[in-house]
Amino acid sequence: ANPAQPSNNTYIMFVNVAACSRLLLLVLLLQCLSSLLVVCLIPSYQPHQNRALKLFSSTSEDDEHCYGPLSSTFNELSDHMGGSGRAAVIWDCLRAGIDPNLYYRNDSGIDSSDKAIIECLDFDANDISLSKNDLLGKRKDQGLGAGALSRLQELMKQCRSDDSDAESIYTIENSIGSISHIKVSADGTTKLLVRLGRGYEVESVIIPWLDRGFSTVCVSSQVGCAQACRFCATGKMGKMSDLTADEILCQIYYANKVCRIVSSIAEAGDSATSLPPCDNVVLMGMGEPADNAMNVVRAVSTMADRRMFSLAQSKITVSTVAPNPSAFTTLGSSPAALAWSVHAVDDSLRKELVPTTKFSIEELKEGLVKALKSRSKKLRRTMLEVALIDGVNDSEKDAKLLVSLARSIMADVEGSKVVVNLIPFNDIGHPKYRTPSEENVLGFQKIITDGDVLCYVRTTRGDEENAACGQLATSRSK
Repeated sequence: ANPAQPSNNTYIMFVNVAACSRLLLLVLLLQCLSSLLVVCLIPSYQPHQNRALKLFSSTSEDDEHCYGPLSSTFNELSDHMGGSGRAAVIWDCLRAGIDPNLYYRNDSGIDSSDKAIIECLDFDANDISLSKNDLLGKRKDQGLGAGALSRLQELMKQCRSDDSDAESIYTIENSIGSISHIKVSADGTTKLLVRLGRGYEVESVIIPWLDRGFSTVCVSSQVGCAQACRFCATGKMGKMSDLTADEILCQIYYANKVCRIVSSIAEAGDSATSLPPCDNVVLMGMGEPADNAMNVVRAVSTMADRRMFSLAQSKITVSTVAPNPSAFTTLGSSPAALAWSVHAVDDSLRKELVPTTKFSIEELKEGLVKALKSRSKKLRRTMLEVALIDGVNDSEKDAKLLVSLARSIMADVEGSKVVVNLIPFNDIGHPKYRTPSEENVLGFQKIITDGDVLCYVRTTRGDEENAACGQLATSRSK
């Protein structure tokens, strides 16, 4: 062989190296193109709050509405205030139930609106002594200057229902809502009557779990309700008004304020009653969340934002009677667990209990299944709620139908878990409906658990003060 000529093996090796080089260049080119497409077409990560609100970003109703400090997204608030540090300081206050409009105007570092809560609780205002350092944690020494307070006042003014300049300082009390009455049951359940700046009144309830070290807040989403459930006091009112996102969130703000004040009074030895911090929120008060979805989704996103109310997504529950199948998808865009107020699986019986029903249980179930499939697995746990009424929907047949419904949902949705929540009927003055006996409730529960479905009986709390499930209603309106 001529040593000047390459051997066949050398030639083949050269061809292979060249081919590999071309392949490597092609892979690198594809990676660059892929990265470019990601940058151009896919938005950067945003908290769930902003992503959920995109469902409503193009609606004219959303464009016309101005959001206050409670309902603005954290980024919106940061932009308005001129920095995320100022937004964080504001939320240190709001999370503790403190109005920053008052807190940073008072040399003593006290929210003067606490006085009204103390008086509603029948205590003397001198019974509470709070210091700035006790409340605000790591940013306790950071304040809001005159410019920042002026920007905050601009946001507060947007919450007002009129254009009056009568107030020297716009506060949560005079712009969004204030506590007009507080009722405390023997078991510590505390019902708040919130008078909105627009003149309407809504109720919310703080349910303390002393053995667990936290409280649950039951929040309203509307004044009244259009669904007209026969067993519910709110349904008798009809729908009077949707609540804004600020009005929904101010209920949590006031719940946190009341818990803070009551606990401070207890620590001072002036009361044996204590309210643990609010760590759980259920939208099961007045109103149907699906009929006010835009404001509910915005409010829930604020609840779950770690920079704002900072509640775990699994500890927020949105309950709906499901006026239509798409209600589950709409509400499912919020970072919260879903609950379905079923009340009866038999279509004719459900129509009797929820007269506004327009869709069959099967149609509504398909809507729920579709919504659950689109959610992360940690949010695929859902509740089926039943207001159990003696001799109406508490039969063995009703229980077995519930088992079938729950099991079919779990079969259709991978990784889902369905829990049945039984709510013994609470008296609202209905001429025929009665609370079932404990024996009947436990028997109903046993049929469901025997069908391999988790089932709990909700403990009745606050019924002597009309604060129990189904008893919320207000007699005064705008």
